[in-house]
Amino acid sequence: MRERHRLGMAMFVLSEAIFFLLLIAAYVYFRLGFNETPGTAVLAPSSNRIGDPSSVLHAVRTGIFSVLLISSSLTMCLAERNARARRAGRLRLWLGGTIVLGALFLYGQMTEYLGLIRRNVTISRDLFGSTFYTMTGFHGFHVFSGLVLLSILFGLAWGAQAPERRAVAVDTVAIYWHFVDVVWIVIFSVVYLWPLV
Repeated sequence: MRERHRLGMAMFVLSEAIFFLLLIAAYVYFRLGFNETPGTAVLAPSSNRIGDPSSVLHAVRTGIFSVLLISSSLTMCLAERNARARRAGRLRLWLGGTIVLGALFLYGQMTEYLGLIRRNVTISRDLFGSTFYTMTGFHGFHVFSGLVLLSILFGLAWGAQAPERRAVAVDTVAIYWHFVDVVWIVIFSVVYLWPLV
């Protein structure tokens, strides 16, 4: 049963990874400003380029919230270990920690969005706005979905569900959660760190 559930989640994650890859590739394409012409790639006019986002983004602040999200992979690993060891109390502790860290990351993303909107950086303003909000917003939706799944697991950890089934559920959700963290590392590197290089 464990392998079937893990395989199903892995297939779902693979399909989502392809979608994220396309979003990131589009961002990189427009950031570099390439415009396809027959047989060559030339720099596009500045209106077709993303430009330098470092003037509106705060890499250090977002980096702090990113550390929280990445740390949640560690708490998720500890939740997995305790689910397999049938230690329900510790499982609840580490699931709760994962939920808190994920929620803090989403809080950071929402406050960043509010700050950008106050500076008139919206999804419809320019190419940067549309690609930035699409990519980070889609990731934020995945974090929120993961928090819903984790909250369900947290509730089940208080019940009398068979420990083996609980461990399978935790392992399956962990695949999704680790995927969300890895995707953010790539997004953060491309969007926030690349302009600083």
